Amino acid sequence: MREISCIICAYNEGNRIKAILQAVDAHPALKEIIVVNDGSTDDTAAFVRAYPDIRVVSYLANRGKTYAMAKGISAATGDHLMFLDADLAGLGPREIDMLAAPITSGRAQTTISLRRNSLGFYRMIGLDFVSGERVIPAWLVRDHVPTLETLPRWGGEAFINQLIIEAKLPIEIVDWPGVSNVRKYQKVGRLRGLLAELSMVDDALQVLSPLGFARQYLGLLNLVARPRRALPRSMKTFPSLWRT
Repeated sequence: MREISCIICAYNEGNRIKAILQAVDAHPALKEIIVVNDGSTDDTAAFVRAYPDIRVVSYLANRGKTYAMAKGISAATGDHLMFLDADLAGLGPREIDMLAAPITSGRAQTTISLRRNSLGFYRMIGLDFVSGERVIPAWLVRDHVPTLETLPRWGGEAFINQLIIEAKLPIEIVDWPGVSNVRKYQKVGRLRGLLAELSMVDDALQVLSPLGFARQYLGLLNLVARPRRALPRSMKTFPSLWRT
């Protein structure tokens, strides 16, 4: 039986995280739920403490999402890891079922969500490769915790994507037409939100080059276990994409 540990990384999500906690609390598909409180200065931790069955990993300084992911991985005991962003709107127990089912049934080894407000190009192609909501086998990342702790604040998904490609893990895309994430500008205003979005892009480009992103996207598409048009033979094998 596959056991799934759910990891939620949160920074100042006090007015949004309650809905996420309600969706996952006591969910039968989840062995445990871990919230990594990434140096929040609001009431995020207080909301989490209202759920006695949910574990909290906290530290004082905000270190960024990738570091929080690493701390969640270290704390998890399941053989699979479900990552959820803490700022989702429209998430319920049904969506948790959908994200977990391909793993628990053995149909796939990895799932990645496709949210309602994923970029139009991602929805057209059918893959949001930087989605923060996914399930992966724990063995894929456990030995890489020290590396994750040193990556840029927003480099975690790109790093994990490359591990998935190198391990050739079958992926199932889970369409969540009723779920969206709250954009940065909605949290902190347009100017600060724009700067935060640019910072995310810069962090990602420290992990992969623009060409590397394109190759990684195609590499993941090759692993998606669903009906789609076959990729040209020339696109089916890619060299290592990491910057050195």
